[in-house]
Parts: sequence; C-alpha cells; structure tokens
Amino acid sequence: MAIKFDSRYPSIDDLRTKAQKKIPKFAFEYLDGGCNEDVNLLRNTSELRDVQLKPNYLRAHVGSSLKTKLFGIEYDAPFGIAPVGLQGLMWPNSPEILAKAAFEHNIPFILSTVTTTSIERASELTEGKAWFQLYHPTENRLRDDIIHRAAAAECPVLVILCDVPTFGFRPRDIRNGLAMPPKMSIQNILQVLGKPHWALETLRYGQPNFENLKPYMPKGLDLKQLGKFMDQTFSGRLNAEKIKPIRDMWKGKLVLKGVASEYDAEEAIRLGIDGIIVSNHGGRQLDAGESTIKPLTTIAEKYGNQIEVMMDSGIRSGPDVARALASGAKFTFMGRSFMYGVSALGKEGGNHTISLLKTELQQVMNQLCCATTSDFPYHLIKQTNK
Repeated sequence: MAIKFDSRYPSIDDLRTKAQKKIPKFAFEYLDGGCNEDVNLLRNTSELRDVQLKPNYLRAHVGSSLKTKLFGIEYDAPFGIAPVGLQGLMWPNSPEILAKAAFEHNIPFILSTVTTTSIERASELTEGKAWFQLYHPTENRLRDDIIHRAAAAECPVLVILCDVPTFGFRPRDIRNGLAMPPKMSIQNILQVLGKPHWALETLRYGQPNFENLKPYMPKGLDLKQLGKFMDQTFSGRLNAEKIKPIRDMWKGKLVLKGVASEYDAEEAIRLGIDGIIVSNHGGRQLDAGESTIKPLTTIAEKYGNQIEVMMDSGIRSGPDVARALASGAKFTFMGRSFMYGVSALGKEGGNHTISLLKTELQQVMNQLCCATTSDFPYHLIKQTNK
C-alpha cells in the first residue's frame, strides 16, 4: 500500500480540529472525552511524552523497517486500530472504512462487540484478518454464540476486556443524553442540523445500530428499553472463573485488554492467555488511575519474555508509538486517532491516518538509526528518580 497522506492535515491534532467542525457536538464529545475531570485522559499522553529517545548518528545504518511480527503474523507497522464502541455515531460507516484501510495497509483492526458493524462484515472486508473484542455477556449461552460466530468468521485473535467492571462516569455524555439509557434532546437535533454532511451520510447509511447484537435483541426497542437490555445483557467484570471457559473454547490467540497491574499480568500468564494490552480504556474509566506508560514499563520488563505485551491509551503520533515500543511494548493500538481521521476525512480518513503514522514513525526510526521495531528499547533514555 502506497504511503500517501493529505498534506493539509499533517498531524492527528489537525484531524481532531477538523473532526470537531464536521460532526455534532454530542458525537465529538463522546469520542474526545474521558471520565470525571479528564485527569487520566490528559495524563496518558503527557507522561508518555516524557519518554526520551537517544539517536546514534555515527552507527552504520542502511535503512529502517516498520514490519513487526505478532502472534506469528508479520504486519507492515507496529500499530493497529483499537476497538471503539458506537463508531457509526461519530462518522457513518466508519468501522467499515477503518477495516478496509487496515486490511490494505496490513495492520490489525479490532472490532468491538458494541460497534456498528458485524463480526461477519468485518471478516468479509478483511478476508478473515479482523480481531474481535468481546464484552462479557451475563449469559453463557450468549457468550458461547458470539465466540462461535467469531470463530466461524476466522478471527485470528479474540480480545477480552477486563477494565469495564462498571460504566465510566462521563459528565459530557450524561449532559448530551448518551448515558444509558440514551436520549435525543432538542439540543442534539439542532446540532445535527448544523452538520449537514454528517446528517446526509447518516441518512445514506441509516441510524447506527449495535449490529453484532441484533440477533439477540427484541425488535422495536425504544431508547429506554435499549438501555435496560444492555445493562441486563453484559457484565464487564472478569475473573479467572469467567476466563477459563473462554480459554478452553477459543482455539486462536487470546488477548486480555485493560491490564494495569502486575497482579493482572501474572493472572493472565497463569490462565494461558497469549497476550495483554496494557490500557486504561483511553482514560475513560478511572480518572484517579495511572497513565498507561507507567505500568507498561514495569510489566514489560518483568513479563515480556512470558507473554506478548502491547499498549494502547494516550498514543497520538508516530513518535508516541516509538516511545511506547522503546518502553517495552511489542505492539501498540490507537482508537481516537483513527476516529479523528475518519470523522475529519470520511472514506479517506483511514488510509490518511495510517499513512501519516507510518511516515512519522519511519522518520523517527531513521533519525535514531534504529533498524527494526525490536531495536527501540536500545534507544530509550532511562530516567532516574530524584
């Protein structure tokens, strides 16, 4: 896939600014916000950017490669597209746009249980290469059926989520009527009327729905009933007893997302999980929690030779990817960055954002004289606590 991006938007911040102008306020704030006072949201990126890297200019260097092996598959870059719920709310058809772009660029795309396209459609668009993230259902029957669907769709990796034992307290979403149960206010309707491109695309693709859950939802639910259905259908709290039957049932690679402590990393290894994503859900769950880069450094150092350690939350650029890899992550994922891209540029947003990040990361590697992504830790400047 040729690396080419729109020079009018040469940073993720540019895409964020454009996205804010193109989509309704309630949709942008759902995408952009964290929880409570946004402390952890801001800490994620600011503390990641405290990581410094050392170049070796006089070392012999014949070039740098972004290619990275993960679970035996060689990807064209060490980053992928993280799962995001309700993607079609932010930009119509966005999960399909991003799935196609990920496939064309040979990077992982993770589909959320609660996004707006189905497992089967994502698999079709990626020729069976899409990963799937499971929100844990309350009923074993539903859990088993969704997992069997993911297996039938040939998803190579199943991601289970451990950092949503409760819904995050998100003041913006509450004000905008996007808490459960959701509601559409007069104010939201006026916002829609002010974004005609978004409104026309929504008319074209239809009102966003939880496509993965359609087979299990009673027909004709109003918004209040939908909220009750979601509350009754999913229990986000994971433990060893819930993970064991999933591990037994799933024959592909199994990843635990939301790890933020050594204890959870050790439990994942004990339960036979293949990989972990160190994450705090993009700062959307625990405002008093650590930034992701803090536990990543310790977890990668202690357990990186026993389990594949990945990271998401707070990554906004190619240099940020480099910082995470230098700190011990084998691979990285981003959610908001790609949603800013598709919200700003529509069907071109996926290719643009991936190309931009590849270009930025390639420049960092060449500047450092870093030949492969596995060499990044040799360029880390370790900070000493004063």
